[in-house]
Amino acid sequence: MQKRKHPLAFPKPKLLRTTAWKRCEKRQRLKRLNSRLKRIKSDNVEISEEQKEIKEKQTELRGKFEAVDLERAQLQNETRLIIQQSARTQIRLALMFQILKARENLELDKAALLTNALREVIAREEQDMNGCKKGWRWSRAQLLLLIFFSCLSSDFQYYLYLHV
Repeated sequence: MQKRKHPLAFPKPKLLRTTAWKRCEKRQRLKRLNSRLKRIKSDNVEISEEQKEIKEKQTELRGKFEAVDLERAQLQNETRLIIQQSARTQIRLALMFQILKARENLELDKAALLTNALREVIAREEQDMNGCKKGWRWSRAQLLLLIFFSCLSSDFQYYLYLHV
């Protein structure tokens, strides 16, 4: 039995073996190539649509992240203001307590010095509130010094008051 070289059971005609057969093969290759190109183009269209959707979702997520970051910054600022207000209240209460304690022990010079310190603290708060509207502007070191200052003896307070 003879091997078949052609899908048909009969041999190729001699004319088809030459240029006509080559043209036919070329047309078939072009058809296959065109069908692949159409498939690739449709795949590219789908991919570009998916990329557009991904970009839209990314911009949406970016907007959400920016909103969350803005809210975080606002909460952080509010927390800072609450802490500062608490520190101011603590300083005023400490000074008032020291004034009452000094008056109770009849240390009027210490009470006067502490009263002046309390007036300065309140004046500074009002000046900061009216001047910059951003809240408490003292540094943490200044706040700690004021608390420490309110707990010291009157002689040392006077020394610090003059030299710091």
